[in-house]
Amino acid sequence: MEHVAQNPWVGLAYLIAGVCFILALRGLSSPSTSQRGNRYGMIGMAIAVGTTLFTHLNATVPEILIAVGIGGVIGVVTARRIAMTDMPQLVAAFHSLVGLAAVLVASAAFLNPSAFGILGAGGEIEPVSRIEMGLGVAIGAITFSGSVIAFLKLNGNMGGKPIMLPGRHVINLGLLAGIVALTAYFTQDQSSWVFWSITVLAFAIGFLLIIPIGGADMPVVVSMLNSYSGWAAAAMGFTLHNTAMIITGALVGSSGAILSYIMCKAMNRSFISVIAGGFGAVASSGAEAKTDRPWKRGSAEDAAYMMKQADSVIIVPGYGMAVAQAQHALREMADALKKEGVKVKYAIHPVAGRMPGHMNVLLAEANVPYDEVFELEDINSEFAQTDVAFIIGANDVVNPAAKTDKSSPIYGMPVFDVDKAKTVLFIKRSMGGVGYAGVDNDVFYMDQTMMLLADAKKMVDDIVKALAH
Repeated sequence: MEHVAQNPWVGLAYLIAGVCFILALRGLSSPSTSQRGNRYGMIGMAIAVGTTLFTHLNATVPEILIAVGIGGVIGVVTARRIAMTDMPQLVAAFHSLVGLAAVLVASAAFLNPSAFGILGAGGEIEPVSRIEMGLGVAIGAITFSGSVIAFLKLNGNMGGKPIMLPGRHVINLGLLAGIVALTAYFTQDQSSWVFWSITVLAFAIGFLLIIPIGGADMPVVVSMLNSYSGWAAAAMGFTLHNTAMIITGALVGSSGAILSYIMCKAMNRSFISVIAGGFGAVASSGAEAKTDRPWKRGSAEDAAYMMKQADSVIIVPGYGMAVAQAQHALREMADALKKEGVKVKYAIHPVAGRMPGHMNVLLAEANVPYDEVFELEDINSEFAQTDVAFIIGANDVVNPAAKTDKSSPIYGMPVFDVDKAKTVLFIKRSMGGVGYAGVDNDVFYMDQTMMLLADAKKMVDDIVKALAH
């Protein structure tokens, strides 16, 4: 591969791109600055891609433009067709592509090392390059197979319940030890069987790490796979001798790992158990809804009347709101309540939805004011003084089983104390369903709870109409 790395402008361009990526991460840390962060990211990526295209001369400009055009068309069409409810699946799919790209680049470098400039004086691949290739193909394969399983779970092709394999931890440790040992041996022997054995073992461990993880913990998995995809990209950067890819991959990998740690801390989970796989995979004693217990059903008119009389309402959105695309109607309802003098706040759980920040994205799309949106630790103490807790499409994040039932797959996860509110209005499609973790919820059957059984958007639209009368 032909490079023009001697040109000082190349290094400067990559440095500017790296600064833009850092500013992008800083901007994305807050909903109010997320748009600016995205712009910085786009500028940085444009600089990095443009510099790379003009400094790697192993392909003609028409060939490059054709490849960029094909990928761009696929990306635009996919992005326009994907609904907001399917964004977690899209993110998982993108992670899998990054992982697969790392595998393909490492494989190409192994099969044709002279094109990558990694041959040593003896005609063999340099030992340092073998380490880079081994790590790149291993991380990439783990990212690919793990992301495929995450996609299938998020998309409903596989159930949200953990799939427990006997002796999974022993198997995983054995596979990991095998990958490390083979990578070390690869520095001494570049035989094909060593390289492809690393690849196969890495594909297997990626599958085994994600399959035992329960649905309630999938947002952390998505975050962790994001980190893996970053490290895979960094590994590709070393193989390609591309500074921008190394910087970008390291930023994505480290920020994804930090986000995973923060989410684990918020969920009272062990960060090590995320990497090992299978956390949250405890058999549940309450996987089926207990619909024979007494509960109260209400109407949109009942809900509108109760909220109109309230001084304060806390809205707790969940994945059901995303499925129904009810965020715009929800904002209309909140605006109507505020006109009546009701104080409205939104409570966002770190793992509400199927990916980090899922609810924040949906509420921002509906132009919900940022100062009305609060995280769990900032608002949980207010439920005891709140007149109405309005739960729309959430379940696991308001389930008190997380505090009381040690056999529950969500045990130990901090949840909203909605059971302390004076009145609970709970929107869900039917009493027969349970949350993504497959656990029944005692909040359904409390004396102060009124169940609003309907599609979330239709129910909120009806409440808005009732508020207008």
